[in-house]
Amino acid sequence: MNHRTISRRDFLKGIGLAAPLIFSNPLAMAANFEPGRMVHTGRPYLIKPGRLQFGDAVGLVAPASPPTDPATTEQHVAALEKMGLKPRLAPNARKRLGFLAGTDEERADDLMSMFADRDIKAIFCLRGGYGSGRLLRLLDYHFLKRHPKILIGFSDITSLHCALLTRARLVSFHGPTLNTSLTSDHPPAFVRDSLLRTVMEPSAAGSICEGYTQDTVSILKGGVASGQLIGGNLSVLCTTLGTPYQPRFKDNLLFFEDVDEQPYNFDRMLTQLLNAGVLQQVAGVAVGINKNSKDPEAAKTKEYRQTLEDVLEERLKPLGVPVVTGLPFGHVRWNATLPFGIQARLDGEKGDLVITEAAVI
Repeated sequence: MNHRTISRRDFLKGIGLAAPLIFSNPLAMAANFEPGRMVHTGRPYLIKPGRLQFGDAVGLVAPASPPTDPATTEQHVAALEKMGLKPRLAPNARKRLGFLAGTDEERADDLMSMFADRDIKAIFCLRGGYGSGRLLRLLDYHFLKRHPKILIGFSDITSLHCALLTRARLVSFHGPTLNTSLTSDHPPAFVRDSLLRTVMEPSAAGSICEGYTQDTVSILKGGVASGQLIGGNLSVLCTTLGTPYQPRFKDNLLFFEDVDEQPYNFDRMLTQLLNAGVLQQVAGVAVGINKNSKDPEAAKTKEYRQTLEDVLEERLKPLGVPVVTGLPFGHVRWNATLPFGIQARLDGEKGDLVITEAAVI
């Protein structure tokens, strides 16, 4: 595979002087978007990437941890080819440095290079794990504004979603990483259809529950609310509080999920959001499927232990906004794609989350 690698140092040399001139003028900024578009909707402008099409080249990066089994990378490549895409592996994607997929600089360069490559139309993350937050200060957000691309991932990739929205106003996609069911031998049609509907169609994707057949959705608090989708993995989202990458909570729809966290950890994280004064500002809360969230000691002790359902009811119901739980996203086989920063409607009467705005152009 032949592709050009551009380092972050080259970016700074190439655009360091021009960027301030371009970004001081919104019209000049819009003229330099390729293929994205600046969208005004009454809220701070958004930059939407161009839609993905079958036959397009897509980049594969590891911005956090490396794949647990290096051999699976070839399986991921084959799965994307089977989907009708042309995957290109980033130069450092196979590297390992402890719990990281290479140094921070190598992982940041891979990500920036994929955004710089005009042939690449979307960027898939091989895995979450840990480490995306270490890249946030290394990315050139002015450059990313001018070269918008589809970025897909979840879990630790939440850090990147928050940073792209707050620093570049770029829409990204909370969706499956390549180490999940998307590239399995028998990928669920639900996962594939949700992803492709969201990133290939320049129209609102509609209900995230379309095609979902599992009985997990529950209404904790009724009502209907609309707002911009923000959130992701709850543990990672909490790390953005008080930083330049903290998303705006006011009047927006918060969605969250987590994995391998006991109920008291959810209580701690939701309490942190309350103490920060941001959870009270949201228009509604969409809770995904929180895998392995039961207290393993609960059945072995006479001491009263709260369940996750108890925690969610105590922490979220008093907010007085619609709350729907068990929606199909998270570290589970049925992981819908949610466009980060796009308008949606949380329906606490029907138990649904509906994307009401196109995420790509």
